[in-house]
Amino acid sequence: MDPVRNPFAPGAGTRPPELAGRDSLRQEVHVALERVLLGRSTKSVLMVGLRGVGKTVLLDAMRDDAEDLGIHTLRVEAPEHRSLPAILAPELRQALLRLSLNEKATDLAKRALRALAGFVSAMKATYEDIQVGLDFTPEPGLADNGDLEHDLQALLETAGRTAQAAGTAIAMFVDELQYVEEDELAALVTALHRTSQQNLPVVLVGAGLPQLRARMGNAKSYAERMFDFPVIGPLSDDAARHAIAKPLANEGVEIEPEALEKIIEVTGCYAYFLQQWGKHAWDAANASPIGIEDVNRASITAIAALDESFFRVRFDRLTPSEKRYLRAMAELGPGPHRSGDISDMLKRKVTSLGPTRSQLIGKGMVWSPHHGDTAFTVPLFDEFMHRIMPGKDWS
Repeated sequence: MDPVRNPFAPGAGTRPPELAGRDSLRQEVHVALERVLLGRSTKSVLMVGLRGVGKTVLLDAMRDDAEDLGIHTLRVEAPEHRSLPAILAPELRQALLRLSLNEKATDLAKRALRALAGFVSAMKATYEDIQVGLDFTPEPGLADNGDLEHDLQALLETAGRTAQAAGTAIAMFVDELQYVEEDELAALVTALHRTSQQNLPVVLVGAGLPQLRARMGNAKSYAERMFDFPVIGPLSDDAARHAIAKPLANEGVEIEPEALEKIIEVTGCYAYFLQQWGKHAWDAANASPIGIEDVNRASITAIAALDESFFRVRFDRLTPSEKRYLRAMAELGPGPHRSGDISDMLKRKVTSLGPTRSQLIGKGMVWSPHHGDTAFTVPLFDEFMHRIMPGKDWS
C-alpha cells in the first residue's frame, strides 16, 4: 500500500492519528483547569507510567486543552543534569511578557518580571546553567535571596497574582519530572502549596516514570495530598483495537480480526508499540484487508526498528555492569524481581549491587514498585536484552 498514506506515527511524543482510551483522564484534567480559572481549589496532576504509554502525547493534548480555555501555559521537559530554575525561567518569562499585554495586569506583570530578574540573578551562583534574557531591573528583596525554596515561592506568587488580575491562569506542563533533583522538587511543591493556600491560579500538570510519586513524597511529606497521581498504563484491548482500526478505516483500509488480535497480543496494548506495529503492518500489506501474514512480516521489521531506536538508545547509555544487571533481570522474566533473586543470578551479594541498581534508577531504566523489588521502566525490555546479549556469556 502507498507508504505516503500510512496513518501511523511512531515517534517520541508524536501524536497518534487516534488518541484512544484517554478521554476520561483528559476530562478530569479539563475540570481541574476550569476550576483554577474560576479561583476554585484544585489539585495539580502528575501522570506516572512506564516508557511508551503515551504520557508525553497526553501532556501535549492537555496543554492544547488549557490553551483553548485561555490559560497561559509553560511547556518544558526536565532532562538529566539540567536544573529546574534553568528550564522554568525562560518559559515563565514568555508567559509574563504575554500577560503584560493585558491592560488589567500590565503593572503586576512588570513586577513579576522584576521578580524573575531577581530570581535569575540570585540563582546563577548556584545553578550555572540558568540562562535567560532579563527585561527589567530586579526589585530588591523580591525573589532574590538566593534560597530556591523561598525565591521560587515568591516568584510564583507574583506570577499567580498577575494571572489572577488578567482573569486567567498559569499552567505549567513539565515532562520527565523524575529527573528533577529532590531539593528542587521540594521547592516546587512548597511554591505550589503557597499559591494554593492563597487561591492563586497556578497549576502543575506533569509526567514522569513510576518512581516520581515516591520522589515527590520524599521531597515533601504533604506532596501526596497536593497532587493526583493517575497511573498511565497500556490501553484496554478495546481502546487498542480502536487505535489501530480507526486510522485504517479513515484511509479506506480494513484489517482482518485475526490480524488485529495478533497486534494486540504482541504489543501488550502499549501505545508506542501499537503505532510501530500499525506502521509496519501497513507497509507489509499489498492491499486491503491487512491479514495475519502481513502482521507476521510486520513483527519482524517492527522489532528490528525498536531494537535500533527505542531500545538501543537506552542500552547504549549503560555501563557493562549495568548491562549485566539488566540481563540478569531479563533472565528471570518481565518482572518485577526481588533484589535477592537478581543477586543470586549474578552470584553477587545484594549489598554489592546496590550502587548499580541506584545508577539504573537514576538513568530511568528501572524502578522499585515495592521495597526490595526491581522492575523495568521500558516495556518488553527483557525480550530485547535476550536479543542483544544472547546465550550465557553475559554472566
